[in-house]
Amino acid sequence: MRFLVAVSALFLAFAPPVRAEVPAYPASFETREITANGTVLHVRIGGKGPAVLLLHGYGETGDMWAPLAAALMRDHQVIVPDLRGMGLSAVAPGGYDKKTQAADMVALLDALKVTQADVVAHDIGNMVAYAFAVQNQKRVTRLVLIDAPVPGIGPWEEILKNPLLWHFRFGGPDMERLVAGRERIYLDRFWNEFSADPAHFDEASRAHYAAIYARPGHMHAGFAQFAAFDQDAIDNRGFLAAQGKLGMPVLALGGEKSFAGTMATVMRAAATNVTQGIVPASGHWIMEENPDATVKLVTDFLGAK
Repeated sequence: MRFLVAVSALFLAFAPPVRAEVPAYPASFETREITANGTVLHVRIGGKGPAVLLLHGYGETGDMWAPLAAALMRDHQVIVPDLRGMGLSAVAPGGYDKKTQAADMVALLDALKVTQADVVAHDIGNMVAYAFAVQNQKRVTRLVLIDAPVPGIGPWEEILKNPLLWHFRFGGPDMERLVAGRERIYLDRFWNEFSADPAHFDEASRAHYAAIYARPGHMHAGFAQFAAFDQDAIDNRGFLAAQGKLGMPVLALGGEKSFAGTMATVMRAAATNVTQGIVPASGHWIMEENPDATVKLVTDFLGAK
C-alpha cells in the first residue's frame, strides 16, 4: 500500500499541469495531501466557522465546487476532498465501496480535528455522503444530496432500469483498454446526455476534467466506483435496517431536467426530515448549468434555523 501511494504521489509531482481554465477557488484556500484510511486524499481547505464537507461525483473532481466554496467560506470552514482514486487523490488499489470511502471521510475530519460538519454532495458523492451520515449521525448536522440515487435506497431497482444508466455496468479491463486514450470521447457522452443544454458544460471544463481522468489509474478507479454498487446496496440496506432513518435535516436537490423530485422520493425512504428542491433549467451538472441557483439553494438551506 505504501509503495502504491508513493508511486502515485511521485507521478503527480511530475505530471504535466492541466492547462484548461475552470472556476478558481479563492486565493485564501490551501491545498493539502492528507493521509486517511490507508490512502492519500487531495483536499482544499478555506474559510472559518462551522465545517462543511463538499463531495464531488464522477466526471468531475472537487474543482466543481469552487463557486459554492467561495460563497460558503464567509461563515464556514470549507473542506473539499477529491474522492479516493479520483482527481488528484492517490489511486488506491481498492476500497471503492462507499462504506470504505465513508471511513476515508471520518479519517479526514479526524485529521483536521473536525467533530461535526454539514455535508453537501453530488452524484457518487451522494453515495459516500449517505454511507458517512448513516454511520455517523451525530457528526452530520445537515445533509444535501444532489441529483443521483443511492444504491439500495428507495426506488433503486427501478432507477437501474433506465437505459441512460448503462455505464453503471460498464467496466473491467477490456472496457478500460477501449477507453484508454479516448477518455474525452467517453466523458463527453455523459456531459452531453445528462445536460439540459450541453453547451453549458463548457470546453474549458471538458478539457480540464478529461485530462485528469486520462492520468494513469484514474479511469480504472472510476469504473471501480460503479463496480461497487452491488455491495453498496447491500451495505446501505443493512445500515438502514440497523440504524434507522436519518434524523438530521436533509435537502434533496434534483436538476429540473434530470432527477428533479425523484431525489426527494429517494431520500424520504431513508430520512425523516427531507426538504425537496429543484435546480431550475439544469440537467445533472448543476454547478456548470446553473451555479447561481445551486449556490442559493444550498446556502439558504445550510443557513436556515
